[in-house]
Amino acid sequence: GIGIMNIMLASVLERIKEIGIRRSMGATQTDITLQFLFEAIFISLLGGTIGVVLGVVAAHAVASSAGIPTVVTAWSILLSFGVAATVGLVFGLFPAQKAAKEDPIKALRTD
Repeated sequence: GIGIMNIMLASVLERIKEIGIRRSMGATQTDITLQFLFEAIFISLLGGTIGVVLGVVAAHAVASSAGIPTVVTAWSILLSFGVAATVGLVFGLFPAQKAAKEDPIKALRTD
């Protein structure tokens, strides 16, 4: 969660000029907020996908070496994606709001 927030804050700082251009072209604060929230959720879901794949592979390796069947339910996979999306949403909210509140004039002056 904290990693997502740090990545998104760095993204906001790197893209201040882009935010200023979008705001000056008519993008609302909601548009900017949603853009950064979707990016945070996407990053979290990507991490969740990698985690699920590695978890299933590791579970299969451990279970097969112990001679027991691997049990991975669709419910546990869906829950993992739900948790990942929620983490992205919660920890992406602050950076998204920070980006949306940028003053377009100051943002355009930033190098």
